[in-house]
Amino acid sequence: DTNVPDELLKGTTLLKVSEKKQKRALFRIDPDQGQIVYESKKSGIIPIECIKEIRAGPEATYYRAQFNLSAAMDSRWITIVYILDGTYKTIHIVADTVDLFNAWLTALNRLHAVRAGLMTGLGNIEIRDAVWEKQYWKGADQGGDSKLDHAEIQGLCQRLGVSLTDTAIMGLFKEADTDKRGYLDFEGFRRFVKLLKRRPDIEKIYAHLGKLDVATFTKFLHDTQKVTFRTFGIKPDASPVHCRCRAIVLQIFSQRSDHVTTGVYLFPLVYRKQFFLRAARSRMAGHDTPHVGILRLLVPQYLSRRPSARRRQHYRRIHSRAAPQLPQRRDGYLRRDDGEPVVYHGKTLTSVVPVRQVCEAIAKYAFVTSPYAIIISAEVHCGIKQQDVIVEIMEKAFGDKLIKGPPGDRPELKELPSPEQLKGKILLKAKNLMITAKLAALQKEKLTAAAAAAEAANTSSSDSSDSGGSILESIKDKWRSARKKEKKQPLMSVSLAALLVYTVGVKCFGLSEDYAPEHIFSLSESRAAREAGKDMVRHTQTHMVRVYPKGTRVNSTNYQPQMYWAMGAQVVAINWQTFDLGYMINQAMFQRNGRCGYILKPDALRPGGEKLLESRTRHRLDISIISAQQLPRAKDSTTGREIIEKSTVDPLVHVALHVPDWMASPASNKEKEPITTVHAKTKVIKNNGFNPVWEEDLKLPFECVGGMMDTIFLELSVRDDGEDEGAVAKYCIPLGSLGRGYRHLPLHDEQLSQYLFATLFVKVDVVDL
Repeated sequence: DTNVPDELLKGTTLLKVSEKKQKRALFRIDPDQGQIVYESKKSGIIPIECIKEIRAGPEATYYRAQFNLSAAMDSRWITIVYILDGTYKTIHIVADTVDLFNAWLTALNRLHAVRAGLMTGLGNIEIRDAVWEKQYWKGADQGGDSKLDHAEIQGLCQRLGVSLTDTAIMGLFKEADTDKRGYLDFEGFRRFVKLLKRRPDIEKIYAHLGKLDVATFTKFLHDTQKVTFRTFGIKPDASPVHCRCRAIVLQIFSQRSDHVTTGVYLFPLVYRKQFFLRAARSRMAGHDTPHVGILRLLVPQYLSRRPSARRRQHYRRIHSRAAPQLPQRRDGYLRRDDGEPVVYHGKTLTSVVPVRQVCEAIAKYAFVTSPYAIIISAEVHCGIKQQDVIVEIMEKAFGDKLIKGPPGDRPELKELPSPEQLKGKILLKAKNLMITAKLAALQKEKLTAAAAAAEAANTSSSDSSDSGGSILESIKDKWRSARKKEKKQPLMSVSLAALLVYTVGVKCFGLSEDYAPEHIFSLSESRAAREAGKDMVRHTQTHMVRVYPKGTRVNSTNYQPQMYWAMGAQVVAINWQTFDLGYMINQAMFQRNGRCGYILKPDALRPGGEKLLESRTRHRLDISIISAQQLPRAKDSTTGREIIEKSTVDPLVHVALHVPDWMASPASNKEKEPITTVHAKTKVIKNNGFNPVWEEDLKLPFECVGGMMDTIFLELSVRDDGEDEGAVAKYCIPLGSLGRGYRHLPLHDEQLSQYLFATLFVKVDVVDL
């Protein structure tokens, strides 16, 4: 339901609030164009698909309080968080009455839900087409008379980036104007669009296939698309193949059974394009079944790093007043501030956020996207009294969702639970200072004993060698280092320690030490790279490890996380406020498995898979870049309007495979990322952003260890020739999750938000060499 009340279509006066001033302005909703329009010096527009979140009433109290405004506004306050040209923005509006507030909130939520639903894949074709038609019909009808003349049709084609001469456009116009009236009404507009959207590339595929009987269609699915009956949820049985194929056909097109015979399937032309657009045919065919592996233990899982209370709420490069959220970059530091524990990121210019507000936000959004456990990772720099306050805050905010253990001795854990067993739970991960001190004492005892043994062996040997002396000195150095780090018994609240049950943070004293199953240590990317190898893989088969960006990344850049996934690390932290390649790969990784936030690790990294790591295979990605559809136009970062005046793009496609370099020792070259990237690109298509056709074959050779295709990432970037401002649109996916054969891939912006109508049509195969 996208009906909008007339008063909102015509516009209502609302109070627009900012930190500096308050101003009354006329706001209206244009549901056909999919945007909010408001009075501004620069004519303000908020595209609804650019909205990340709508906060209203008590949810937006944080902003009202920051502006020192009356609490009476809470019941009429709406905050819209959106993004334009890579920049996060917020707008705050206050309605005059509660009824007007409810009308605005209801309409915005409905429209946003429709657009957001269309930005999670390529399904809902009928709704998508209807949204497209309304949006572009309204934009083309400049005269507002529901009649499009030739000049308006030319304006539409310019907006779409269509590469046609005026003569060709006039030819299509006349063909769509079946009544010879000299203008197009809405139905004539639909006929014109249908002609404009013709897909000769798809027609060519079906012409090659010929007559589509069941046998031909089955062969096409099996040989080209590489699908199995299981891909469609059909279990193998004793029924004839054509019967199972008929079930697939029915499932694909949702047709009545009398449209299919056991002999020839009546494959209407209208469905030929739709076949390649259906979700199961687009990208993650066979790999998008939700919640695979959640019954297994935590250890053999990759865990998505959720940077804030709302999983898809992106970080901002702005002052933390923009939203009550966890701090930028990595984990939060918890300190005392006027009696109330606060969260901040040390040694940065970010301001603080009270722990209480953070926990309230987490409690609200924790399980909106996924029902499975979240882990709050924090460094605690508070005294014991403040630690107790933190516990009280968490217990009040999370209730029985918070995992707690007895304060005293606990039964020894044999293994960690599974995500399914922790469903709906919240875990705290922080360093247990008491356990860390005990481990340090044990290490000191071992080093002392080793030093004494080495000294005795060295003394008793009458023929001491230089190598023996160097070993002794090495042990002594470690022993002296351990003594220097001796501190007084650390202070830690018993109640806080009780919250550390399955995620007990400890210091890493080496991979050969005896750690309990619940012990998890954090390594910087540099330390993790030095530890890479079979010992790390073996350790992560029974314990969890977290990797985080090194502190010298002063611009908050990201490493490529697949290197650390490939060595077995379960929690690989990134800087969520930076939309770079590392961010994109992380997002692509956790689009899988129903986006539940947990991914089962490859067989080679799980217990019993050590021999697989000795297998190195050579392959080649054969990818045909066939065509693209409706590449997006740039939007003005201030007004939100499309930049129509700019000339049409000259697109090319850049293809890159990002492969973990399993053979390289990351420590051997500190300046080089341990990733091998294989590149290729297409030719340039001049002046066509609507339906460029390349039909170009690219071949990218690569190597894979242990069959870990899911740690190799394919990046596709559509670029404008001659422009250096980044990609027009892009797509990224683990190679092991990309369906073979013909695929339509949804295209995204730099922040990985999906464009409503832009797609890339490719043919994919992976050849063993």
